[in-house]
Amino acid sequence: MSKYLPTIGIECHVQLKTKSKLFAAVDNDARGAEPNTLASPICFGLPGTLPVLNRRAVELGIVAGIALKAEIAHQMKFDRKHYFYPDLPKGYQITQFDQPIVGEGAVSFELDGETVQVGIERAHLEEDAGKSTHPSGVDYSLVDLNRAGTPLLEIVSKPDMHSPAEARGYTRELYTLMKYAQVSGVDLYHGNMRFDVNVSIAAEGADELGTRSEVKNLNSFKSVERAAKYEIERQTKLLDRGEAIVQETRGWDDAKQKTVPQRGKENAHDYRYFPEPDVPPVTISRNQVDSVRKKMPIMPAQLRSEFAEHDVSAEHIVVLINNRSLALLAHEVLQVQPAAAKAVASWLATDVMAMVNDSDDFDWAKLKLDAPRLIELMQMVADDKLSSNGATRVVQAMMTSTDSPADIAERESLLQISDDAAIEKIVYDVIASNESAAQDVRDGEMKAIGFLVGQVMQQSKGQANPQTAKRMLVDKLK
Repeated sequence: MSKYLPTIGIECHVQLKTKSKLFAAVDNDARGAEPNTLASPICFGLPGTLPVLNRRAVELGIVAGIALKAEIAHQMKFDRKHYFYPDLPKGYQITQFDQPIVGEGAVSFELDGETVQVGIERAHLEEDAGKSTHPSGVDYSLVDLNRAGTPLLEIVSKPDMHSPAEARGYTRELYTLMKYAQVSGVDLYHGNMRFDVNVSIAAEGADELGTRSEVKNLNSFKSVERAAKYEIERQTKLLDRGEAIVQETRGWDDAKQKTVPQRGKENAHDYRYFPEPDVPPVTISRNQVDSVRKKMPIMPAQLRSEFAEHDVSAEHIVVLINNRSLALLAHEVLQVQPAAAKAVASWLATDVMAMVNDSDDFDWAKLKLDAPRLIELMQMVADDKLSSNGATRVVQAMMTSTDSPADIAERESLLQISDDAAIEKIVYDVIASNESAAQDVRDGEMKAIGFLVGQVMQQSKGQANPQTAKRMLVDKLK
């Protein structure tokens, strides 16, 4: 057992889903755009330009705060954070220092059967900087200001995590909350969410935390976990050798699976914060917060609770929550036909997800499944018109078709034969053609009944009701 206790805090930058930037009327979606084509004089920080606050960014900040079960500020203000870097032509970033939009909150998640709660210290609005690239083999760097001014919400956790697994669980749940709250596109690949992981270790029982390092700009849950694990091991080795840990900013080298030093870590006084003179303070009324709260979309905690109440398995709940489209579909079914919730959740979490996983480019926007047809399909199964296997095939077809379950089942010859006379004729033929197996059943060897049922299903091309076929076989052979 280690003699050190690791402590982890995480800062997450969430790109808000607005049409324009935080302080400029410029397109906020820089994906695929030519460098420096989405930048205005405000983004370049030219003299005489004045920022104008994006109202929608404030609204989304309130939504995120509610999702975090956090306090929403009655009054917030913006500040200038000074640092000099080529991708920040103003020489300062407009952010929030001592009066952020969101105060203390909490994020809870399950880990190894236990509930872990991580406190939220604050969340503040700020503009993003541009992007510097450093081509190999040349003696210059390139700057793209398309992202300069992109609205971000920086969510700062309290140092409540003590293992890499907790760090991964927290970032995963934070991602899920922001996705369900619909405040961001949460596209990790394009940097819609980026994580800065602060790690320190101290002797067990120590009154103070150890010196921390910050690993910047991680964009996956796996890299968060691995970077935290590497830092804990690196710092442990340093302390074991009697060496001091340096407070610094580090980067994650994914190819080498290690962190690397980047620069000394700045403190607040290094940034020379002062109130932003060009953006006045903003008052947020309780009525405004209440109005946003009333329009909040359904969140993961409510879905998990309702699914569990209707006996949806824990494994299926995890799959559904991780795929919002399916979770909302299952919830819609639950509202109309609660008895069908468990079966529909199973189909969505297994058969539908299997098809999605088998596709390299599945487009969720083209998913054709809807609650009314799923309920109709459930009724067909209840009425013995479809077997469970047949229903699964119908669900798969419904993913890309708007046809009714009945039309699909008929077209694919999946409707069960429940007519006793029709099945009885097939049963007689099967008994006559498989006398040895039939005699085994007469002699009490009931294992052979499964073989005979299979023969009935084969002759009926899968359309006979298997329960009816089994009942008839037993009756005839007694």
